[in-house]
Amino acid sequence: MHTRTLGQGLTVSAIGLGCMGMSQSYGPNPGDRDDMIGVIRYAVDQGVSFFDTAEVYGPYVNEELVGEALRPVRDRVVIATKFGWNIVDGRMQGTNSRPDQIKAVADASLRRLGIDVIDLFYQHRVDPDVPIEDVAGAVGELVQAGKVRHFGLSEAGAGTIRRAHAVFPVSAVQSEYSLWTRDPEAEVLPACAELGIGFVPFSPLGKGFLTGTVNSSTSFTDGDIRTRVPRFSVDNRVANEALLNQVRDLAELKQTTPGQIALAWLLAQQPWIVPIPGTRRRERIDENNGATAVPLSADEVAELNGLAARVGVHGDRYNEAGMKMVGL
Repeated sequence: MHTRTLGQGLTVSAIGLGCMGMSQSYGPNPGDRDDMIGVIRYAVDQGVSFFDTAEVYGPYVNEELVGEALRPVRDRVVIATKFGWNIVDGRMQGTNSRPDQIKAVADASLRRLGIDVIDLFYQHRVDPDVPIEDVAGAVGELVQAGKVRHFGLSEAGAGTIRRAHAVFPVSAVQSEYSLWTRDPEAEVLPACAELGIGFVPFSPLGKGFLTGTVNSSTSFTDGDIRTRVPRFSVDNRVANEALLNQVRDLAELKQTTPGQIALAWLLAQQPWIVPIPGTRRRERIDENNGATAVPLSADEVAELNGLAARVGVHGDRYNEAGMKMVGL
């Protein structure tokens, strides 16, 4: 596995692992917790060193899972977790990024993960009630205290990124980015390039759509977040097949998979971009890692760059409430 460097010298594997789906969001949770621990440790054995979790996943249980899985190999991995939600009785009740809350979450995450320091601590969503300068200052104090190594932001707008970075250096910005979600390109990626901040795309495979395993006849089970995502309505899935077919054609030409094309395209955008596809299966770890060996010519990258605009993408990536919380 190749490595890449995010901001402030944070070196990670070129492909990370998003662990959220091991505890929530994609239908019934895995019944065998030990199997998920095995998948995480298998990823480490295959060269993955960058693992993403959050207090709100579960909530809490995903951090416990990731911590237990990575404890034997702690010196070989980078663990990212997140703060910023107000969790009441196991449910999100809006945002909370007050400095005292950030520090309390850091202590609780350290306990659940069973580690001495959080490698990368993201604000999960911008809190409109707390100045980002106060957030950056609080994380800076956690860094000075030795509890956190690096500061990150998730789904923040370029202006917020600049204001935060002026107070305490931002090492990584995490947002949804893929062949069918191109929002960061207009302002966020240029800001990251200017400020020396790494970028971490989540849902780089379009919540499974870009793997070619989801189509108009796919039935999502109870608890699958895609039942609430407009882009995954039956009509929009049918319309979005036009984009997927273009990816399939290139994958067939290069004797690879659509998912590997989608990840290879992300890797080709900038050397400081590190996607974190999620999975519960060892074979998907192998497939995702294989994207680092898929060569794309300049012409192929240019063709894919224009794909969304040329073919069109149908449906928002979040429901209305979710869309109001991004780009702040």
